[in-house]
Amino acid sequence: MRIILDTDLAMGAPGSDIDDGFALALAHADPDIELDLITTVNGNTDVESATILTGELANRLGLRGVPIVRGASAAYTRPDRKRTPADNVLALRDSAQAPAPGYAAVAIAEHIMANPGEITLVAIGPLTNVAAALLLEPRIAGAVKEIVIMGGMFFGTMSSRDMPGEFNVWVDPEAAQAVLRSGAPQRWVGLDVTLQVRLTREHARRMLEASTAFAPFAGEFTLAWIDHIAERFPGNALEADSCAMHDPLAVAVLTRPEICEFREVAVSVVTGEGEARGVMITDRREGAEPPAANARVAVSVDADAFTERFLGLITGL
Repeated sequence: MRIILDTDLAMGAPGSDIDDGFALALAHADPDIELDLITTVNGNTDVESATILTGELANRLGLRGVPIVRGASAAYTRPDRKRTPADNVLALRDSAQAPAPGYAAVAIAEHIMANPGEITLVAIGPLTNVAAALLLEPRIAGAVKEIVIMGGMFFGTMSSRDMPGEFNVWVDPEAAQAVLRSGAPQRWVGLDVTLQVRLTREHARRMLEASTAFAPFAGEFTLAWIDHIAERFPGNALEADSCAMHDPLAVAVLTRPEICEFREVAVSVVTGEGEARGVMITDRREGAEPPAANARVAVSVDADAFTERFLGLITGL
């Protein structure tokens, strides 16, 4: 399966968010995935940091010949909210794999149109680049094999009113709405299932003990991330000893679709600056005259199957 991975990767210092990095590592480790292109986007961190850290991780994984193209620096309606890299990230710039020239949205559109029906676009950050590509070239909605998205919560609510929608959608709900309205075939892997797939401290120690190049590094970062979120969310007992693997699950279902059960639904997103920003409005299409489905969303997950496959591939890196 040939893919483009669109990511807001932040895995670069102890205590940083790790799941985008694990998603890239899993895509590299899966023998049934061919990684054609990596694009970066503002989200977990600023887009410049995401680009540098993606280049650094690509070097660590031994990825060669896969272009990295920088993308959007802010959400559609928030161009004034640009962020800049921290000094410790900027220090990695010279050693990281350099990005290719150009713009992510253009690179996405051109690559899909040059390979109609062959490319799956995997979006694990805010959807700004994906929406921009669809606006630049609407025909990619029919030319892309599928868009697989880590984002949204479809059958529940978030735990804090400060972020009423799932993070990737909340950052740029206008982009998410554009993707949903595009007509492109799309699967969404949301918090309804990703919160159920978790790495524990025991899993981290298993990675630390591996005699490979990447796994011990990954184990160290996993322990640091668990410590960070345990401190940040003291009222959540689940976060004290484990962390969710949101983005890697979206990669895992590419070649092992049986890990999740998907359901066709009609979805829209609350946009704008109100207190419901980023909330998904999901119609399960159970009425006598259901609306047309515009997405498939994950409704259940075999967490044990995911963990077994994830650890089996990652500890081999």
